[in-house]
Amino acid sequence: MSGFEARWLNLREPVDHAARDTDLRRMAIEHLVGKGEGVKVVDLGCGTGSTFRALLPESLRWHWLLLDNDPLLLAEARSRHGDAPVLETAETDLAALSPDLFAGADLVTASALFDLVSAGFVQRLAEQIQRYGAGLYAALNYDGTCQWGNRHPADADVVAAFNEDQRRDKGFGPALGPESGPFLKTALEAAGFRVSIKPSPWVFTPEHAELHRQFIEGMASAVAAMRSLDPLLLEDWRRHRLARAEHSSCTVGHWDVLALP
Repeated sequence: MSGFEARWLNLREPVDHAARDTDLRRMAIEHLVGKGEGVKVVDLGCGTGSTFRALLPESLRWHWLLLDNDPLLLAEARSRHGDAPVLETAETDLAALSPDLFAGADLVTASALFDLVSAGFVQRLAEQIQRYGAGLYAALNYDGTCQWGNRHPADADVVAAFNEDQRRDKGFGPALGPESGPFLKTALEAAGFRVSIKPSPWVFTPEHAELHRQFIEGMASAVAAMRSLDPLLLEDWRRHRLARAEHSSCTVGHWDVLALP
C-alpha cells in the first residue's frame, strides 16, 4: 500500500462514517441481529476494513470474510484487527468473483465500490447473492454532484468532465459512475430484493482540508486525462480550489443502498 493510499483511506474514513445514512445502517444491523447466531458477512473491496469498523460494536458478533485484490490492504486490515477472531481475509480478483464466496452469507457489504463497476457486474452479483439468500448493503456510491461553498466559473465543466472519467473502465467493464445508486436499486429489485436507497453525502468543512485537497488533486488529474477541458482553465480551477480548501466547504453526493431478500 502506497503512502498516498494509506493517507487517503485514513483521511476519508471519518467522513465516510459520518456520511452513511443512519437509517440504512440501523436496518442492516437489525437484519443481521435478527438472524441469531452464526451470521456471516462478506465485504467486497474491503480496503483496510472500514465497513467492519463502521458497524462496530455489533460487527464483532458476526463472522466476516474480507475480500480485496490488494494484498497490502488486506495485510493492513489484519494488522488493525488481528486479535478479532471473527475476521477472515482473502485476496480475490473482484472482477471475477466466484459465486462460492457467498455460500452461507447473510449480508454482502461494500463501500465506495459500485460506482467503479459495470452494469454486468451488478446484475451477476444480484443473481449470485439472491441464489444464496443474502442481502446487500452498498454504501457511498458517488452520484455525480459536487457543490462548493464558493463558486468558480469552471465548477460545472470540471464536474462534468470528472463524471465522464468516472464512467471509464476501472477494471470491471464500463463503469456505472454517477448512475450506480439508481442502477443498483433497479437491478436488485428486478432480482426480487426489497430495496431502500438514501443519500449519504460527504461534507468537507475546513477541518477536512487535507482530504479536500487530495480530492481536488484527484479530480483535476482525472479531468486532465480526459483532455476535454482547456488546460489553463483547469489549472486555474485547481489553484483556486486548493487555495480555499482550508476556508470553504464542499458537498460530494453519494447514495447508500440496502437490499434485503
